[in-house]
Amino acid sequence: MCWLGLAKDTAGRYAEMRSGFIDKLIERIRRVQPEEVQNYLVRLAQEKGFLERIFDALQEGVIVTDVQGKIQFINAAAAQLFGIEPEEAIGRPLEEKLRGLDWMSLTSKKGSISRDMEVFYPQHRFLNFYVAPLHLDKEVEDSKTLRQDLVGYAIILRDITEDRRMAEQTIESERLSALTLLAAGVAHEIGNPLNSLNIHLQLIERKLRKGPSELRSDISKLLDIAKSEIQRLDSIVNQFLRAIRPSTPQFETHDLNEILEESVAFLRTEIRDRDIIVELDLDPTLPPVEVDRDQMKQAFYNVIKNAFQAMKTGGILHIRSWQNELYVSVSFNDTGGGIPQDKMSKLFQPYFTTKPSGSGLGLLIVRRIVREHGGEIEIESNEGKGVRVTIHLPFGDKHIRLLQDQEDG
Repeated sequence: MCWLGLAKDTAGRYAEMRSGFIDKLIERIRRVQPEEVQNYLVRLAQEKGFLERIFDALQEGVIVTDVQGKIQFINAAAAQLFGIEPEEAIGRPLEEKLRGLDWMSLTSKKGSISRDMEVFYPQHRFLNFYVAPLHLDKEVEDSKTLRQDLVGYAIILRDITEDRRMAEQTIESERLSALTLLAAGVAHEIGNPLNSLNIHLQLIERKLRKGPSELRSDISKLLDIAKSEIQRLDSIVNQFLRAIRPSTPQFETHDLNEILEESVAFLRTEIRDRDIIVELDLDPTLPPVEVDRDQMKQAFYNVIKNAFQAMKTGGILHIRSWQNELYVSVSFNDTGGGIPQDKMSKLFQPYFTTKPSGSGLGLLIVRRIVREHGGEIEIESNEGKGVRVTIHLPFGDKHIRLLQDQEDG
């Protein structure tokens, strides 16, 4: 952290400047005229403000506490990370402002410590929490030696959210690669017997032609059923491989509402059997988007299928589409039981499922498809009331977005 060295250097120079100024002031205190006191106080305030502006300019959070953990200083970055007002935090215990922080445990060990922490408010972030004790050299009475007295703690906060996300994406990519290899191997092992069965059924069919007509008629029906089932298994294996293997989307301009309606129509039989109500609230002014029609239909199919399986008979699935200046979005809101909060972080792990008969691959495939289209997927759960899955897809020729300038604090 190069800024830390700069901050220490600046603080050191400031400390020297302030120390020298105060020493001179103490030496001259008896000779200072009353009208000069105001000038000295103004200078002290200016120097204090100068140091505070330096720390407020840092992107990393800085908090200084006393020995008991009461906040003595907090810069703008730290206040923003925790969603607190600096003026209200001064003088208050750090544990009071940071719920769940075990201050005694952090300061029980000697020396500096570093911990990673997860913050949920005001935004979900991962922070590196570095705590260093602050000591002040004090001369021992009747001795020329110095001792170090603990006067407080300096806390440095660094946002490591992006680092964690990149690490998770790397792990996910490695898992997906391993999964792809496994899937290819399993499909190969299944495909060979299927081909062999198909060949032997053809041989049986040829020999059957020489048999009696009655026998030929009865067995032909059975052979047709067997061949049909083999073709169905072969189709399932091929679909599985297409879903798992990374494939380049074939982008064409399509109406997303039309793809949604086709995905729902494909599940018409299951909708009727489960007595599920599907409400479509589709924006008719939705602009056309560049998507791979088959892949997007597969993503919608998996999300809708998950919603059906999460709901009991008579459930309601509300599907809505809308747009803003950057994205065309689709949300799927079901009335199922929701997903427990402790399982939300595992939803995209291979083979993790909350359903007894689930494969644990559906959402993983959906996210891969959506990300290959330059979009993102969000999942919100209200336990006991349902789940909302939202897919955001970019449209138009918008590869970059200029962010608004932050107002000066």
